[in-house]
Formats: sequence, C-alpha cells, structure tokens
Amino acid sequence: MELRNIAIIAHVDHGKTTLVDALLKQSGSFRDNQHVADRAMDSNDLERERGITILAKCTSVVWKETRINIIDTPGHADFGGEVERILSMVDGAIILVDAAEGALPQTKFVLGKALARGIRPIVVVNKIDRSDARPDEVHEEIFDLFASLGADEHQLDFPMLYASGRQGWADLELDGPKKDLAPLFDLVLRHVPTPNVDKDAPFGMVSTILESDNFLGRILTGRIDQGRAKVNMPVRVLRPDGTIVETGRLTKLLSFRGLDRVPVEEAEAGDIVAVAGLSEATIPDTIADPSINEPLPSRPVDPPTLSMTFRINDGPLGGREGKKVTSRQIRDRLFKETEGNVAIKVTESPESEAFEVAGRGELQLGVLIETMRREGFELTIGRPRVLFRENEETGEREEPFEEVLVDVDEPYSGVVVEKMSLRKGVMQDMRPSGGGKVRLTFLIPSRGLIGYHGEFLTDTRGTGLMNRLFHGYLPYVGTIEGRRNGSLISAEDGTTTQYALFSLQDRGTMFVDAGEKIYMGMILGEHSRENDLDINAVREKKLTNMRASGKDEALLLTPPRRMSLEQAIAYIEDDELVEVTPSAIRIRKLHLDPHDRKRATKSRAS
Repeated sequence: MELRNIAIIAHVDHGKTTLVDALLKQSGSFRDNQHVADRAMDSNDLERERGITILAKCTSVVWKETRINIIDTPGHADFGGEVERILSMVDGAIILVDAAEGALPQTKFVLGKALARGIRPIVVVNKIDRSDARPDEVHEEIFDLFASLGADEHQLDFPMLYASGRQGWADLELDGPKKDLAPLFDLVLRHVPTPNVDKDAPFGMVSTILESDNFLGRILTGRIDQGRAKVNMPVRVLRPDGTIVETGRLTKLLSFRGLDRVPVEEAEAGDIVAVAGLSEATIPDTIADPSINEPLPSRPVDPPTLSMTFRINDGPLGGREGKKVTSRQIRDRLFKETEGNVAIKVTESPESEAFEVAGRGELQLGVLIETMRREGFELTIGRPRVLFRENEETGEREEPFEEVLVDVDEPYSGVVVEKMSLRKGVMQDMRPSGGGKVRLTFLIPSRGLIGYHGEFLTDTRGTGLMNRLFHGYLPYVGTIEGRRNGSLISAEDGTTTQYALFSLQDRGTMFVDAGEKIYMGMILGEHSRENDLDINAVREKKLTNMRASGKDEALLLTPPRRMSLEQAIAYIEDDELVEVTPSAIRIRKLHLDPHDRKRATKSRAS
C-alpha cells in the first residue's frame, strides 16, 4: 500500500482537531454506529478542559488504496517545540487558516519551519461558513506571508482549498458543491510526495514522540528513515553526538490505524510507527540496526526563553493536601518531563530544594504545573523570569522579544497602545480589520508581557484578542514598571471570619472568602494603594451579655476574586510565590514573617 505522511498545522483555534475528526469519519475509520467524542484526538483531560491541543498525536486513514498518516499538532506558540519535532516525520503539510482571522503569528511560525525543511504545503481556508469570512483577502495575506518567509517558486505555487471542518466539506472553488472532503483527500494524494527513503538499507529511525505505558513501558514514535523494522530485532540507541546509550530488542512494533495503535510484525521505511522494549532511549535519539555507527540527522529545537523556580512547599499548610511533597519526588518528576518534552530544560537551583525550569512561555509551564498538581504534588512557584544572554560580538546584554498581534474594538485601541508603550512595546503596524475592530502589531520584550494579559482583558472589557510569537533576541531595553498595587497580607494564622472580611473590604479586592484556612504571610487580596498592608482576617466579633437595640445588620461580602493557576503566576512579584496543591492555589510572600520581609527589603535597597 502506498504511503503519505502529512501534518496539520495552524494557529490555535483555527480548527485542526475538528478537521481531523471529519477526515477520520469520512475515510471509514469508524463504524456507522460507533460513538466518537468531538475532537477525538484531544485525549488528554487538560486538552478537553481547555479546548486546545497540547501534545502532537498521530492517526492514520486509508483513501483509494493509499494510507495517509496524519499528525495533529498544537496551535499555541508555547508548544512550538512539538511542531518543530514532528515536521521531520512528514513530507507534506496542510496549513489551516481561519477565513475571518487570517494568518496569525503561530501560522507564521510553523509555516516558516515547514518551508525551511522544503515541505510543499497545501493551504486550506477553514471556517468559510463564518458570517465574517473574508476568503479573498485571506488568500492575499497567505501569499504575502509565503513571500516574506522566503518560499521558493514551487512552494509559492501552493494549491488552495476552501473548507468547513465542522460541516465536513472542502472545495477548490468558493461556489463548489460543498459535498464532502474528497477534494482534500485527492489533493493530498496528488500533491504530497511518497517518502523518499531507502528500504534496502539497515534499519534506522529518529525517535520524535515519547510516551509511557503501564504495560509496555517507554513507547517511542518516529518515522522509519531507512530499512525495515521487525519484532524482536536487535537495535542500538545512539545520542545525537554519537555516544551509544543502550542496546536492546524491539519487543513491540505498533502501527497507526485510525485512533488505535495496532501490533504488526514488520514495518518498512517511510511508515510512522511506535516501538517498545527500550529503557533509556529518548528524544531525539537514533534507534538503528547494530551495524549503524553514526546517528541520523535531527534538528535542534529553538531554546527556551522563560524560567521559573520550582520549590518544595515549606508553608504552614504544606504536606496536608498532597501525597508527593519531597524535593526528590519533584526532581524525579521534572527530569522525567524533559525526556519527552525537549522544549523544557531543568537545572538545579542555587537555592536548597529548588529547581530552575525553563520553557517557551507561561502557558507551557502552567500546563506542566497543573499536570503535576493533579498527580498529587505540592510545590511553590516563583515569578517567571526571562532568560538574558550576552551578544558574543558586541558584548551587549540581550533579551527575548515577542511579536504581538492584537485584535481590539476601536474605542479600546488607545488604552492598549498606552499600556504597551509603558511596557517598552513599539507599534509596528495598525490597520482596520473590519467590524469596527483594529489590528495592532507590536514588538515588545517578553518580560513586558508577564502579567499583562489579565490587565489587557480588563482594559478591553473581555473583547480583545492577543496573539504572541517569539521574535528573537534584541538589546536590553532597561527596567519595566511592574504591578502598581500592593498586597493585603495576613498577620495571623487561623480561619477567616465574615466579620473581619466585611470590615476589610474597602481596603482592596479580596482573594479569599469566609471560612478559609490562612496563615501569616499569605496574600489575601490586592491593596487599593501601592504599599503592602498587614491585616487581621481572623478577628471575631466580641460577644457581650448586653443585647443590642435593633437588629444586627447583615454582613454582605463582595464575592472574592478567584485566580486560575496562570493568572496567579502572572500576578506575583519577585518577593512572592504561588503555592500549588491538589486542592488549592494560594499566593504567599517568600518570607512569611514580617520582620524577615523588612530585613530582605533593607538588604535589597543597600
């Protein structure tokens, strides 16, 4: 059977996983009476809750006697490391673009990577059924994007389809019959080449995706670059620098059939398979026949730009809500994560019982923390910091910059420009995008965006859209103003009372409600002024034997402001931490005792 390997890549929420659902259904991968969940490829609990793809996954369909391996990829820039890895496995790519939003930053990022590898993409303008669709303008935007990314003449001559993944159709013309996805399947067979591989050479493949299975152990997925793989064949594992990691046997060989992985006895070059039986192999090691002494080429992914400190939970409530609380357990879990996620780097911190975790962005590290939290870990997280570097030629200090694309209603554009300029952002472009909206493009230091997203949503009354993409390293631009408001800090241990919180409401916005356990040094709210304020939220009403004349007034509390994990991480300052447990997210000061905080402030000032 002939083979085609393709990836579906696009900006977040442009319909990749929904389109894969329709491809699976129309290719006959499911029985007529089989119940299949929406976004079947998003199998992870976090993916289903957030409505985004986090991990790249492989599936397979058969169309006209040809097997098409399809890889669904994440659309968020923070998970770009997943996309960079899987592009080595495919010979073609479907670039999905929203018919209304057009080519957004992540589209630019993944398209640039695909063009650099020589992949000839197919462009699909999706969501053509939207009321605000503008397919002709989007077509021009895509062509301009290809040209700006240095596409060659073959890549510039890209085929284009109009589609609706939700309705399950694709057509070469806007006014076509809009019947099914057959035009897309046929175009993949015509346009995407068969894998250019040597089937007679000794077996060799580069591991691209790593998973763990309770029964099979480590499962490594990749494309067979040469030769044939057979069950129980001896193999050796080579690091990219040529060192031998281990030798072993392929105890299990799995091929993709629809949503399932099916055991097979043999697979040949060009096919995407999963192998089991190796205990040390990781990404991007070469798994090959023992006669091969040189590793197969693998491209390095872009380096991380953001770092956080993961510490043990040493607060007064530490160890009460989680099962995994020691630094050894946290260390083992973090280093295990680096095996399968090459975009994350972990190093030992100078602090005791702490680790520096570097990644692409707040969302990527937030997903890691949320996953650990659900596994029963307790830990505290420091404020995100960008990773500076020194220019070897000029000796200048450089910092990461991001390209930010903002879609906002026209009345709010002024406040966005003002806030961006305060954070050292420089506006590159401003143009109307239809429907009373304006599209603004900024170049801004990554550290200027830390903590800004919540403020941005408040400023735009929840209607603004912000998309960001790593641009590169540029000269350091100096200090950037941080959070303006101080914190309301608990001065006592105990349980909050309605009486105490009622009298503290006009001091600022509270993060806690009555009846919650708190401790000294825990942040209970945001002060209405710039300074920090110690408060007593456990005070109770003094009871006497004197009856009050008249009825006591009802103490009505304003509902507290509850923060998600990402919001809490973005909110904190350098002297604050987020305490994460399986049942709670709290914000606290680094030094719980007020005298220690004063000493630390004095030492920083001196």
